[in-house]
Amino acid sequence: MTKLTIIQIFKSIDARNLQKFFSLSVLTLLILAIAFSFNTESALAQESANPNSFNPQAILREALQWIDSLGAVGALAFIALYIIATVAFFPGSILTLGSGVIFGAVWGSLYVFIGATLGATAAFLVGRYLARGWVARKIADNKKFAAIDKAVGKEGLKIVLLTRLSPIFPFNLLNYAFGITGVSLQDYFLGSLGMIPGTIMYVYIGSLAGNLAMIGTEAQPTNPTLQWVIRILGLIATVAVTVYVTRIARKALEEEL
Repeated sequence: MTKLTIIQIFKSIDARNLQKFFSLSVLTLLILAIAFSFNTESALAQESANPNSFNPQAILREALQWIDSLGAVGALAFIALYIIATVAFFPGSILTLGSGVIFGAVWGSLYVFIGATLGATAAFLVGRYLARGWVARKIADNKKFAAIDKAVGKEGLKIVLLTRLSPIFPFNLLNYAFGITGVSLQDYFLGSLGMIPGTIMYVYIGSLAGNLAMIGTEAQPTNPTLQWVIRILGLIATVAVTVYVTRIARKALEEEL
C-alpha cells in the first residue's frame, strides 16, 4: 500500500469515526505507557528496598542505556549482550522491548533475532556438552519436556519450530532442554525461525513506547497524526498475525505431543 493510498483512506474517514479511532488509540498507548512506568517504578522500589541484592532487570536497563550511547557499534554490543543474557537466564523481554526503543522496529527485530538465535544455540551446546546432568535434573519431572524428547526423535525441525512459534515453554530453559534431546544442531538452529513473529511483535511495542516518549519534543515528526495511524494499524496487524500463528502452532504441537 503506497503512502498516497493511505492518505486517501485517511481522508475518507468521517470526523466522528476519526475521533473514536483516536480516542481508542490514545487509550491504548496510555495503557502501554502506564504499564512500562509501573514496571519501572516497581523495579526501582525493589532496588531501593534491597540495594545489595542481585537485580538482573536493573543490570539490563543500565546496559541498554550504555548501548544507546555507543552509536554505530551499539548493534554489535546489543547482540553480544543478548547472547550473554540468554545463556545466563536473564529476562530477554527487557532487551527485546528495549531494542525497539533504541533501534526501531525493523533493525531492532533483526538484532533481537540474531542475538536470540546465537544465544539459544550457545545454550543448546552448553546443555548438550557441559551441563547435561544439571539440565536433566531440572526437567526430570516435566511431562511436557518428556513428550518433546520423544517427538524430536521423529521430526526434530518441526517440533523445534512449533515450540518457537508457540511460546508455552520457558524460552531460556527450553534452549538447554533441547540440548539433551536427540535433535540435531542443524534442525535446532533452523527452528529458530519460529521466533520471528513474537520478536517482531514485542520489538514493535517497544518502538511505539519510544515514539510515545518523543511526543512534545523536538524529535516529534512533522506529520504525527498520519504516522500514528500507520503505527497503530501496524501494531494491530502484527498482534493479530502473531496470535493467529501462535494458536495454529499450539494446536499442531498438541497433536504432535
